[in-house]
Amino acid sequence: MKKAAPMFLAARHGLAFLALLSSVAISPLETLAAAPETTDSASYQGLFDVAARRAFLAQKSSSDARKACLSVDVDPKWMDIEIVKGLTTTEGYGTDGSGNQYAFAVMVLSGRALAGDKRAEDMLKLFLLKWADAGAFSKTEKIHDAYYALKRLMLPTVVAFSIIRDGLSDEDKQKLTAWIDPLVRRTDQMFEGSVDYNNHRYLADSVLMAWGSLTGDRALYQKGIDRFRVILDDARADGSLPLETRRGARSLWYMRQSLTSMTVMAEIARGAGDDLFDATATSDGAKKSMWTVLSYWMNGMTNPILVNAYAAENYIPGPEEDFMKPDFGFLENRGNGRHYLAFLEAIAVREPENFPGRRAGALLEREGANERPLIDEFAGGNATCFWRQG
Repeated sequence: MKKAAPMFLAARHGLAFLALLSSVAISPLETLAAAPETTDSASYQGLFDVAARRAFLAQKSSSDARKACLSVDVDPKWMDIEIVKGLTTTEGYGTDGSGNQYAFAVMVLSGRALAGDKRAEDMLKLFLLKWADAGAFSKTEKIHDAYYALKRLMLPTVVAFSIIRDGLSDEDKQKLTAWIDPLVRRTDQMFEGSVDYNNHRYLADSVLMAWGSLTGDRALYQKGIDRFRVILDDARADGSLPLETRRGARSLWYMRQSLTSMTVMAEIARGAGDDLFDATATSDGAKKSMWTVLSYWMNGMTNPILVNAYAAENYIPGPEEDFMKPDFGFLENRGNGRHYLAFLEAIAVREPENFPGRRAGALLEREGANERPLIDEFAGGNATCFWRQG
């Protein structure tokens, strides 16, 4: 479903807010008023601190965060989902959806397990072990569409494993590790095309980084650090990403996808004491950070003229062929339980003092607050459950 045009959004949410956003579009760079607090030394492995989050949710039993973890009911039929031995080439536009039920089950169960639902945790263990025993996804076709679908499935799988890992027997832990590890490493495949450098690659490196952090594989972890720096190097001075903004009506759609993977990488890095949120790159005299990229994305929603010159290339634009009609579908629930604004939960909770961060929080409250929990494979699962503090 397509979102309303930008001017309609402006009318809907107030001209004052539009003026505020539009004023930022004049300058491509942002001044960071103050850097958010960062971790000085390694404090957790994986996407977030599972132990600390468990404790928080247990102490805040009536919080919106815990309610978000438990708001989606468990379906006993998930245990009977047909196991997918291999993902295949996509017919037409999009990705192989054969693993969608698997992913949703994993994301719902992992959130509930994090909040202390013992039955959900037990079901998640049995569910993952069943798929591991069957060698699920091991016969995935070696082509970029199928591998893209694999990347989307492996990130929530890695996050789910991090949540239940301490409660597994050594045998079960080894069994799941033996299943997950080769699948994660397969996402490192190069296909000699733009997918080796665009949001497909960013997603792959977020998966590799998450697994590397969780298992102590420094080489895999470093892939995320290195990719993040490449993204900043590749970004234009205004924060736009060349391989994403050429995508016609879905230019901002794919910018958002890239920002999600950047956020995942930055959150994983925080656990190791590496600050990617405020990392910078300089080219042609322009200093760029993730905040610059985030600002461009938000500016583009308010002022599509900032995107049109790039979008006119209309490279694989998606279902809408007119690049002058941007697709804002990422601003609302997709109808399958997923929401593409999920990554903003991680940014908003940090309460960044810079303007782009505050804008992101405002966007989240305006467009996603009434649709929580925000669940998305690209963010690793139930992001509201993972990060929301209220």
